[in-house]
Amino acid sequence: MHERKRQSRDATPTREGEAMSNITALMERNEAFSRSGAWRSAPRLPFLPFKGLYVITCIDPRTDPADFLGLEFGDAVVARTVGGRVIDAVIRDLSYIGYLVEAKAPQGPYFEAAVIHHTDCGSRLLEDPDLRRGFAQRSGYDEQQLAALPATVPAETVRGDVAKILAAPQVSTRITVSGHVYDTATGILETVAEAVRVGS
Repeated sequence: MHERKRQSRDATPTREGEAMSNITALMERNEAFSRSGAWRSAPRLPFLPFKGLYVITCIDPRTDPADFLGLEFGDAVVARTVGGRVIDAVIRDLSYIGYLVEAKAPQGPYFEAAVIHHTDCGSRLLEDPDLRRGFAQRSGYDEQQLAALPATVPAETVRGDVAKILAAPQVSTRITVSGHVYDTATGILETVAEAVRVGS
């Protein structure tokens, strides 16, 4: 309680109807980043990341690939979804970036899509029928699709999502796809599906 009161006193007053912004406290970090000039070291084309990776992982803040893979500026394209699941929007974006490489830089290098699910995933809360039904009613999302979303057994769901990408006709046959599980209890990333080229 005392801590909450102290934070409230330190907060910048807002006009009625305005919300406090959590990003404001991080703007100094952005200024430091700008001064560092790191942003100048960008890939020659934004769809050709330095490490040749398109990482698909969960929205969970414990699974930031900048941390557990040590990614730096421009190293990878990163997509984050609930559970790290390969939803239709991920297929669309993979298809688009693959097409851009084919059209604008046919010599490549082509990238690897690394699908990463993790242990202790919050997507598993959707296994609860009541919670799932409530969210479906609230959001209008299809309850059957929501039931397929949880990363119940990460090694299995990763393999399923890798297979989904490999079977998608929209995705460039010049990219490769791999699957991995991140253990939130140890920080270890394990490969459960070795890199395979689309269409092979």
